[in-house]
Amino acid sequence: MKKLLPILFALVLCACNDEKKDAPQGKNLHISGTVKGLRKGTLYIKKIEDTTFVTLDSIVIDGNPDFESYLNIESPEMYYLFLNRGETNSMDDKLLFFAEPGDIHIDTRLDGFFAKAKITGSENQKLYEQYLKLKSRYTDKNLDLIKLSAETSDPKKLDSLDKQHVSLLKRHYLYTVNFAVNNASHEVGPYVAVSELPDAGVAGLQYMDTICKSMTPKVANSAYGQLLKKYVDQLKEEQQEKASIN
Repeated sequence: MKKLLPILFALVLCACNDEKKDAPQGKNLHISGTVKGLRKGTLYIKKIEDTTFVTLDSIVIDGNPDFESYLNIESPEMYYLFLNRGETNSMDDKLLFFAEPGDIHIDTRLDGFFAKAKITGSENQKLYEQYLKLKSRYTDKNLDLIKLSAETSDPKKLDSLDKQHVSLLKRHYLYTVNFAVNNASHEVGPYVAVSELPDAGVAGLQYMDTICKSMTPKVANSAYGQLLKKYVDQLKEEQQEKASIN
């Protein structure tokens, strides 16, 4: 029995150390992570309100590259993690992530703050990364068309490339609509709609209205769900005004 006591005591200590810290009262979002290679600097967690970045929290890094923050979030929303490197500047100083209630973990590096980031704990983030992966195919193809257009002055070739560009754009819009409808129970659905479809021309209203009608009540009441509904109502009103004038 005497031999077992030290072992039992050690197990109790391990169990205590492994216990998750209770979140501060009124906070439903825990963000933690590591910026490997960072020794000094400041991290800022921000979001956009009325086209302006608003700082939600700031974390000073001094020797330890680990960080954490407790926040309150009403509904899933896109947040930004900014890095102020102190004495050195870099264009690679921010990454965006889909925040939602719960525990979100961000692992990244100083030499690849955005490109090497791995974000876990958010279902909306996981779905958004899937969307971006497929969207990149359209982006790459579009860059190829732009390059080919710059390399020729043949009117027929330019006309053909222009038609390919229009066709590619339509496929991208339809992919976005299908993604949003298929993920109507997640806030990422209306988010991609309001961020990707406003420049879709006349068809944009039809696309966004379809997404609006597919949203679940929970998503419809979220920040992006309400934003999408407001935008669709505004477009419908503008169309009615134009029709009455004509």
